[in-house]
Amino acid sequence: MIIRNIEDVKTVDWGNGLSRRFLLEADGVGYTLTDTVVWAGTKSRLEYRNHLESCYCVEGSGEVIELDGTAHPLTPGVLYSLNNHDPHFLVAAPHEDLRLVCVFSPALRGDEVHNLDGAGFSAY
Repeated sequence: MIIRNIEDVKTVDWGNGLSRRFLLEADGVGYTLTDTVVWAGTKSRLEYRNHLESCYCVEGSGEVIELDGTAHPLTPGVLYSLNNHDPHFLVAAPHEDLRLVCVFSPALRGDEVHNLDGAGFSAY
């Protein structure tokens, strides 16, 4: 059994927020669970080429935007799942941070961060 407290888990500044990584590849469960904060007013171009990701909004607001421009509002109680390694934009509202509980499969090593300075989508 694995028991972890948010104060004791690996915390990574992923570029536009913090990712608290509760479960990692080394834990052997096959997936990663994170508590992720997206800083207010940020827009991130993201793509997970090696992982599927599902995110459940627990606080704040924002939107996830598909490449064709379709925007999906994110508020507490809404889940989105990137089941096709979908490139997307993740946008936090200008007035509040967005907080998500995310699952990655397969599991992350734990040290992954995004490069948000490039022209393309940040991927890992």
